[in-house]
Amino acid sequence: MSRTKVEFRVVVDSPGIRKILKAQPMRRAVNAAARRVAAGAGPDASVREYTTDREAASVAVPAEQQAIHGRLTRAATAAGLEVRRP
Repeated sequence: MSRTKVEFRVVVDSPGIRKILKAQPMRRAVNAAARRVAAGAGPDASVREYTTDREAASVAVPAEQQAIHGRLTRAATAAGLEVRRP
């Protein structure tokens, strides 16, 4: 069996990626995911939608609810998000 050497080059289209990360469909997807997590975390959960170099959102619950009940972690997992420890 002969082996053939194949070379290739990958070029990252940073402006294109930036455009995708700031596009309206991305904003809708990110914010919808944050709202699903907040809905599952209970009435004390709050959502903050914002834009940096990409669309982003954060969900917060009172610290006691997370510390005692893991409310935010459970809600994120139930919403289908991957939760990892740092």
